[in-house]
Amino acid sequence: MSYRLGPAARAEGHRLHVHDTLGSTNTEAMAQARAGETGPLWVATHRQEAGRGRRGNSWASLPGNLAASVLWPVAGVAPDHLAELGFVAGLALIEALEAACGTLPDTGSGTGDRSFRLKWPNDVLLGGAKLAGLLLEAETLPGGRRAAVVGFGVNVAAAPEGLGAASLAAAGYASGAEALLEHLSDRMAARARAWDRGRNFADLRAAWLARAAGLGSEIAVHSGGRTLRGVFETIDEGGRLVILAPDGNRHTVTAGEVHFGSAATAA
Repeated sequence: MSYRLGPAARAEGHRLHVHDTLGSTNTEAMAQARAGETGPLWVATHRQEAGRGRRGNSWASLPGNLAASVLWPVAGVAPDHLAELGFVAGLALIEALEAACGTLPDTGSGTGDRSFRLKWPNDVLLGGAKLAGLLLEAETLPGGRRAAVVGFGVNVAAAPEGLGAASLAAAGYASGAEALLEHLSDRMAARARAWDRGRNFADLRAAWLARAAGLGSEIAVHSGGRTLRGVFETIDEGGRLVILAPDGNRHTVTAGEVHFGSAATAA
C-alpha cells in the first residue's frame, strides 16, 4: 500500500508523513504541531494500534482500512468557528468516497442501499450503517498558537465484527485506501478553501444538509445525561442539531449520540 496526496492538495502545499505503525494518527499529528509544525500536514499509517473516537471511545482500524489525520492551519479562524472544520471534513470525506467509488448500479442482487450519508455530528453512513468516523481535536499550544487535527477512520476493506458497521468491500466497492486518501486530500483542500475560515459556513451548511442522514425523520439524542426525542429539523448556523419536539418546542444540541427510526424509539 503506497499512500500519496492528490495533485490539488500537493499544489496547495499539503505534505504527507506515512508510518508503518502508529498508536494514533491524531496523536502523531498533534505531536508535530507541538514541535512547531503548522500544516497542512497529513499523517497516515498502515496499522493503527490505539485509534480513538469521540468521548474516549476506541476505534478499531483493521488491515486495509484508512487511518489518517490532517493537521490543519487555523490561524485566523475565530474560536467559535473552529468546530465547523468538522463539517468541512465530513463533506470532503463523503465527496472523496463518491469520487473514489463511483456509483454501483442496482443489480437486484439484494445487496441493499449503497448510498453515502452524513450523520451528525461526525460519522459517514453507508446504507444506514456506520462506515467512517471523524475526530476533531484542538489544542492551545505554548505561546497561544492553536492547533487543530482532524482524524479519519474509514472501513475500506473490513468492518469490526458485532457492531453492525459497514465496509466498502462488503458493499461491493473496489476502491482502496490509497485512492481514497488521494481524493480526500484534494476534496479537503477544496472544501476548506470554500469555507474560507468560517466566512462561508452558510454555503457549507446547506451542502452538508443536502447529504444528511435522517433529516426530517424521528430522532433520539442522548446528550448531557438526558434523551431528547422529536424530528431532526436542521442544523443551525453554529452547526448545532435542532430537534422539533412533540410539544412544538425546539431544542438545540451541541453534542450527543444520535439514533434514527426504530432505534430512536428504542433508545
